[in-house]
Amino acid sequence: MEQVQISRDMTIGDVITKYPSTVEVLLRNGIHCIGCGANTFETIEAGLKGHGASDEQVEKILKEMADSVEVVEGEELKITTKAVTKLKEILKQQDKAGYGLRVSVMPGGCAGFQYGFDFENESQDGDTVLEKDGVAFYIDEPSMKMLKGATIEYVESLQGAGFRISNPNATSGCGCGKSFA
Repeated sequence: MEQVQISRDMTIGDVITKYPSTVEVLLRNGIHCIGCGANTFETIEAGLKGHGASDEQVEKILKEMADSVEVVEGEELKITTKAVTKLKEILKQQDKAGYGLRVSVMPGGCAGFQYGFDFENESQDGDTVLEKDGVAFYIDEPSMKMLKGATIEYVESLQGAGFRISNPNATSGCGCGKSFA
C-alpha cells in the first residue's frame, strides 16, 4: 500500500482536485465551504486555522486526509482502498457475485471524453484486469492508454457519491466535472 503525503502548505483546491476523498475529511472537520470555490486558494493550514483548528488539530486532520487516500497499487492504474471496499458492498447489495467494475473512457460530455462505469463478469480481448481484494476492475486497451497514472476513488460528498477518477492525463474539464479533454 502506498501512502500519499499531504502537507499544511498545499492549497485546499490542489488537494481536493488531486484527492477527492479528502473532501469528506474536511467536511467532517467543519470545513463546509468546499465546492463554492471561496477558500480553495488557501493553504490547508490557513483554512483549518481560519475555522478555529489548533496546530495539533491541523496535524490530526492532515493525517486523516492522507489516510483517506491510501491506494492499492496497480501496474498502470491506482485504485483506492475505499473504491475496492465500496465496490464489494455494491456488488453484494446488487446480488452480483463474481462481477467486477468495467471502467471505460468514451467520447462525450462537454469537454470531449467521459468516464463510464458498469458491472462486468468477464474480461474481453485486450482488457487489463486489476484484481484487488477479491474484486476485478476491467479496463479496455484504448481506455487504459488514457488512464495510465490515474487513480480510481469512491467519493461521498454533499454533491453526491460515486466512483471518480483523478486523471493526470486530462488537460481540461468541463464546468460540471463530468467530462474532460
